[in-house]
Amino acid sequence: MTRAKRYQSAEIQVQLLREGIVESVHVAHAVVCDSRGRMLSVAGNGELATFIRSSLKPFQALAAAASGTLERFGLDDRDLAIMCASHQGTMEHVRQAFHILWKAELEPTMLRCPIPEGRKSPLEHNCSGKHAGMLAVCQQRNWPLDSYLHRNHPVQVLILNLFSELLGMPADEFIAAHDDCGAPTYMMPLHQMAALFAKLASGDNVDMERIIRAMTHYPELVGGEGAFDTELMRRSEGALVSKSGAEGVQCIGRVGQGLGLAIKVTDGAKRAKYAVAVQLLKQLGWITPDVAEALSEHYTSLSDYKRLDVQGELELM
Repeated sequence: MTRAKRYQSAEIQVQLLREGIVESVHVAHAVVCDSRGRMLSVAGNGELATFIRSSLKPFQALAAAASGTLERFGLDDRDLAIMCASHQGTMEHVRQAFHILWKAELEPTMLRCPIPEGRKSPLEHNCSGKHAGMLAVCQQRNWPLDSYLHRNHPVQVLILNLFSELLGMPADEFIAAHDDCGAPTYMMPLHQMAALFAKLASGDNVDMERIIRAMTHYPELVGGEGAFDTELMRRSEGALVSKSGAEGVQCIGRVGQGLGLAIKVTDGAKRAKYAVAVQLLKQLGWITPDVAEALSEHYTSLSDYKRLDVQGELELM
């Protein structure tokens, strides 16, 4: 048996049913890893490579936690939570992102994330907390502020080195591309994403433990009302840490257990990745039946006429 076949099993299918009739089908891959990077179970191709997108945000925020930036500017767990966020641009979110800039003596005009359509400020962009955190690190280290999104800028090099060290991989082996907000994102196999979240959730590192505490104590800042990450962390009462990424990426860690789950829907469908996540969390026993039912009602029952049906499961390696 080749290595590639060893790490593959049947893919997961997500069917959109309209009054019980199949209308659309999505295909998903998923893998569970422990904090040592070992693949424990897989559905589809555990080595499928894709961009991690916003699921990288907790590790981009690690730059602020590990560099002394939080202590230097008196930033708290709410500030750290918004650095990890893909938020909805509400007044609460905007104020929290602004708080980081204010404490670090920075201006909102320094943010290089776009102004969302129909909005007035880059603070309303869903990545503004991440960008504010990067700028705060630059301010703390006396690094250039206007070029902080460049791949070779010291803050981006710091972020890359932090997560590549966690994975035990040379930093120059990661393929980078610009995310929609302008910051670098990286391509990696699903099993590396799962391993990152296993390490994040393991509790073995004081800086990552603080990130977990911030995200799980303030889930409303990480997403917002109705957002999957917010609802999952709120309903699991701190047992799970969750961060969505665009184009069908979802990563979840089991806090204190050193286990991580990574999901990729090949056509990028957001609705499918949430349905798969609920199904697999239920299979793994990471959520209770009551939580599974509540999440299913919201994320698989789309309307009176439409629902999502997940077919397939993780197979032990």
